[in-house]
Amino acid sequence: MRIIGGRAGGVLLKAPKGFDVRPTPDLVRQAIFNSLGPRVQGARVLELFAGTGALSLECLSRGAALALCIEKSSRHAQFIERNLEQARLPEGSLRVRVQDAFAAIRQLAADRQQFDLILADPPYGEKNIGRRSSSFAQQLLDERPLAELLAEGGLFILGHTKRDTLSLPPEWEETKLLKHGDTLMRFLRIIPKF
Repeated sequence: MRIIGGRAGGVLLKAPKGFDVRPTPDLVRQAIFNSLGPRVQGARVLELFAGTGALSLECLSRGAALALCIEKSSRHAQFIERNLEQARLPEGSLRVRVQDAFAAIRQLAADRQQFDLILADPPYGEKNIGRRSSSFAQQLLDERPLAELLAEGGLFILGHTKRDTLSLPPEWEETKLLKHGDTLMRFLRIIPKF
């Protein structure tokens, strides 16, 4: 696994051994960032379920202003810090919070923080034909304060497995869907209120 583009392109990223972390594959990240294009430059980025921090580091490598990684595991958070050192990106451009993603969303919303890009590729849920999904991806969509974190014109990019059928709450609108193997990446925005 490596940073694909930008000033840190080609830097190899470390991931914990085992199945606790499922980093977003290089080809999927490449498709995401090809779709985002110049939108990343100067962006304020929030990565939930950060794991290795690969999505945030890719954003920073491509010119994002700052990134905040939320990762529940302190062990995994150490890998994010090491990956930042390897990438030699500007000091202070990335912060890591060791915290549950849902608690962090509520705190950030209460602090009225906003981000241009919110990225989440959480652990996959189970197949859910005939019933509503209970996956982390669905829980994020249902977490009302998440919408408050998205700046005007911002995007929420959500990864999940194709066997996990999600229900989109009325405030969210899908602008793009990327498919790669078992992975779906949804580009979502808040429907503007007139």
